[in-house]
Amino acid sequence: MNIDEVLEMMDELLDNSPSIPFSNKKAAVETEKMRDLINEVRLNLPQEIRNAKNIVRDRKDIIDEAKKEAENIVRRAEERAKTIVSNDEITKAAKERAEEMLKQASQREREMKNATNEYVDNVLSQTEKILGAGLTDVRKTRQALRNAVKGGSPIKPE
Repeated sequence: MNIDEVLEMMDELLDNSPSIPFSNKKAAVETEKMRDLINEVRLNLPQEIRNAKNIVRDRKDIIDEAKKEAENIVRRAEERAKTIVSNDEITKAAKERAEEMLKQASQREREMKNATNEYVDNVLSQTEKILGAGLTDVRKTRQALRNAVKGGSPIKPE
């Protein structure tokens, strides 16, 4: 029998007890039955208290376990976030490095084109000078040949 049942029986005993005449809401109660019910409450009370303490302890254990699990979830989420941020930073740094390398390669390409163009221009300029001097020599020699043919004198190299 649990405490609630015993208290219900006590309530019924009081409700079913005969009232005392000329008294304001007083009743005659069977003392032996009431003492038995009170003793029953006393016997059951420690068990009910133990049950309540067990429930409170279990509740505390459940809350502590839930807190630990929540902390683990938060810790794992923070680690995952750090990994994602780190990967993003690595990717960003790699992109920046790649862009810098492309800029350097483009700059180097422009420099090489300019140097090549300058070298080719110098070679062509020197070739033009050499060919111009040769052309001048050819013209002089041709003119000397014409003059010699007209005047009948041998060609004089210059």
